[in-house]
Amino acid sequence: MATLTCSVAELQSLLINNGGNTSIATETAKYICGRFDAISNNFLDTNHAVDNTYLLFSSYLVFAMQLGFAMLCAGSVRAKNTMNIMLTNVLDAATGGIFYYLFGFAFAFGSSSNGFIGEHFFGLTQFPSESLSFDYANFLFQWAFAIAAAGITSGSIAERTQFVSYLIYSSFLTGLVYPVVSHWFWSSDGWGSPARADPGTLLFGSGVIDFAGSGVVHLVGAVAGFWGAFIEGPRIGRFNHEGKAVAMKGHSGTLVVLGTFLLWFGWYGFNPGSFLIISKAYGKSGSFYGQWSAIGRTAVTTTLAGCSAALTTLFGRRLQTGHWIVTDVCNGLLGGFAAITAGCSVVDPWAAVICGFFAAWVLIGCNILAEKFKYDDPLEAFQLHGGCGVWGIIFTALFAKKEYLNEVFGGPIDRPYGLLMGGGGRLLAAHVVQILVIVGWVSVTMGALFFVLHKLKLLRISSEEEMEGLDLTSHGGMAYEYHHGELELLQKRSIEGTRIDP
Repeated sequence: MATLTCSVAELQSLLINNGGNTSIATETAKYICGRFDAISNNFLDTNHAVDNTYLLFSSYLVFAMQLGFAMLCAGSVRAKNTMNIMLTNVLDAATGGIFYYLFGFAFAFGSSSNGFIGEHFFGLTQFPSESLSFDYANFLFQWAFAIAAAGITSGSIAERTQFVSYLIYSSFLTGLVYPVVSHWFWSSDGWGSPARADPGTLLFGSGVIDFAGSGVVHLVGAVAGFWGAFIEGPRIGRFNHEGKAVAMKGHSGTLVVLGTFLLWFGWYGFNPGSFLIISKAYGKSGSFYGQWSAIGRTAVTTTLAGCSAALTTLFGRRLQTGHWIVTDVCNGLLGGFAAITAGCSVVDPWAAVICGFFAAWVLIGCNILAEKFKYDDPLEAFQLHGGCGVWGIIFTALFAKKEYLNEVFGGPIDRPYGLLMGGGGRLLAAHVVQILVIVGWVSVTMGALFFVLHKLKLLRISSEEEMEGLDLTSHGGMAYEYHHGELELLQKRSIEGTRIDP
């Protein structure tokens, strides 16, 4: 931020040249500059306070998404596993908080460092950092993102995973795997970051424009969840003896809708909050147009992408099934949000509608493929966050607008922008690289972890426990109170399910 300064020597000279006494001119100049500097410092203090308050408020919104995840997950599993999935969501936040404090933030943003991993701020030592403009609000905001990635993974492996595995994978994901990826693409030192100090070292001259994390958050959590679910295998009864899919519907559409709205609300911190600061003018000081305008536009593009995806899913699934299915619409809505997250700040509202439309079809297509290959994900987390996350990364490389890129990211004025906006293919090339390295890194790390847990017999519960339900076998009781005979009927229905029509 540019600051105005007052020079005593220059003001003194001006006063003397206009007939002033030398000693009086000197004292007058010192007094005026002293008052000016005080006003300037107060102005800077106010800006810092406003920016910090904005970031804290955004952090609270993103953290509220954990409640959304908990409700969405609870409604999407069978009643006998409700306590289990809600506890895992609580511990994703708690475990993630400790490990992100000890290691994660340092690995992600510990500048100065190399392009692969951060090297400073372990346990928040030397914090706050004036040189990097890092205050405690920055840690809180980034921690809320880290536990969101862990929450995505927990949905993929729901209803059949040993509780100890959740603690192990959540610690590893938030303490190392996710922070390394966020360092690559969000830290000023990261090899793929668009904010590198030397423009000549930007990946394909642009860096990766993944503003709020379609790749960094959603794809990372999705790939981690994929390997957990793939190594575990499908739930008992998910596919019959002929290999055909059997519906194992969640027990509460009400909780799914509640969770969806809470996630929608939190996304207004997730995407607009990723600007980190709000008091920045685009152009001269006092301009009507500034970062606050870009933040508003980001909230609008986020909204429109979700709405477009929800409506597309509504009619798309109607054509498939002949029904208006609220839970599918909720997942479609969230798929639109996951897709727009990468480019929310650098595309026009009309492009966000296109983003949501195709995100819905990507989700529908991924679910068809999942059934074909007998992949079981109770929350559709890999299909939603992985498939729509990849589409969002590609979408940004196609529709990013040059004007918005320059305002939001600064740097070289010839920074590549969206292919379909006339900006060439360099940004698309950078984004393809991002997809490949995220899939590779998370597969090597989290895939290996889940494989080791599987070999140590720490990953999947026994078939008896799965039939009985984790709430009874691991958590001391059910989430709901049942009358005589109702529990047996509920368990029978949860095992049998209903066959999905071809």
